[in-house]
This record gives sequence, structure tokens and C-alpha cells, in this order.
Amino acid sequence: MARDCFEKLFSMEGKVSLITGGYKGIGLAIAEMYAEAGANLAIVARNLEGCREEAERLENTFGIKAMARSMDVRQPESVESVVKEISDEFGKIDILVNCAGIGSTAKPVSLMTDEDLGEVMNTNFRGTFLVSRAVAPIMVEQKKGKIINIASILGKIAFGTVTDYCASKAAVLQLTRTMALELIPDNIQVNAICPGFFLTDMTRSFLESEEGEVFIKTMIPINRVGDVGELKSLALYLANCPSFMTGSAIYIDGGQTIT
Repeated sequence: MARDCFEKLFSMEGKVSLITGGYKGIGLAIAEMYAEAGANLAIVARNLEGCREEAERLENTFGIKAMARSMDVRQPESVESVVKEISDEFGKIDILVNCAGIGSTAKPVSLMTDEDLGEVMNTNFRGTFLVSRAVAPIMVEQKKGKIINIASILGKIAFGTVTDYCASKAAVLQLTRTMALELIPDNIQVNAICPGFFLTDMTRSFLESEEGEVFIKTMIPINRVGDVGELKSLALYLANCPSFMTGSAIYIDGGQTIT
């Protein structure tokens, strides 16, 4: 009995997951976890070559099927076309992970341009909205599905000079809640992961600087940054979470939001 429960919780055999921004960083870590658990993958990003390389590697390593497509999450036509291709290829989409995102322009509000704000909001929030809007009808027809949005602790706490990023991730958190309410009748769960500071291409230059070292020691109680591998088991759980869990935001931040 216990073994059956364990396998049900962690196995993704026969499931299909679409992961935006899935060829590097947090997105790739999640793709690796899902492939290891037996899921077939659609890895999408603007960088088609990067997606192809990782899709091929994951197929060869784990014996699953992985397709790569170029998608610009800021463009409705690109999103809708690629989502249709994925649905047609696999016949379904069980899990959507909205991981595509960019960092802040790092300017005070007084110097932030309309273009600065628009770029971050269009990628981080509007991109999450557009991909979810395209995938939701497929899941509604299936009467099941999981949507996992990658938000941030900066959707909850405020940092100066990153207003654009904080606002975009706060919007993702509210989108998570409202979509969860709307999709409850169709057995679709929508939850968010809120990472703290993890070492990725986006954060490396800051975290490895002298300023970053001081920040880690003074702001993160565990006195280190996260490794993207530490997100894998959480993403795996949310891909298989019980239907009673929806609209949740889970913080994984070394204790930063409890100080």
C-alpha cells in the first residue's frame, strides 16, 4: 500500500508537460526532474537551438519523448500556434510550468521608462497569462490538469530599484489565485512556486559580487543561496498534488520571508 502511494505521488509516466523557458536555469532543472519521473516534455523558449539541445539530451538520458519549439511568450500568435502543435503532437497537456521570465532593469522608478516596465511585465506576467490562456481550454476539455507558475519572493517583499520585477511577480501570484478559482470546476489545480535567491544565469553576476556576498550574509538566514536542484522535488510534488491543493504559493527561500 505504501509503495503504491509512493509511486503514485512521484511517477509521471505517460504524462505530458509543457515548460516555458525550459532549456536553462530553473526551467531546465524542472524538465530534468519530470523526465526522470517518466514524463514526456515540450520545451519552449525563444532560443530554439538551446531547446533542441536539451530536448535531445533528455530523450537520450531518460528514454522519454521531448519536443522543442521556439515560442515568444509575449506574442499571442506565437503562443497559440505552438500550444496547438504540442497538443496535436501529444494529444494532451497534463502539466504547464510557466517559467519563462527576465530580470529587472534595475532602475529607480523615476528613471524607469515605459519600455523598461513593459518588457518585464510583458514577459513575466503577460507571458504567463498568455500561455495559461492557451493551455487552459485543453485542460478543461480533459477535465484535469496542473498549472505551476514560477513567481518569486519579490512578489511578496519589496526591493528598491526592481519595481518592474516585483510588480510582475506580484501579478503572477494574483493570476495564480484567480485562475485557481476559475478552474476548480474542471479539476485543474493552479499553484505557484516562489523562489528566493537561486544561482542562475540571471542572478549570477550579482550574487557572486562583493555586494552579493554581503547581501547573502545579512538577508538570507540560511547564509547561502539556493541551488536549482532544490526546486526539483517541489515541482514534482505540484505536478502530482491532490486536487484539494490549489491557489497556493509555496516559498522556498532559505528563510528570507520569515525575517
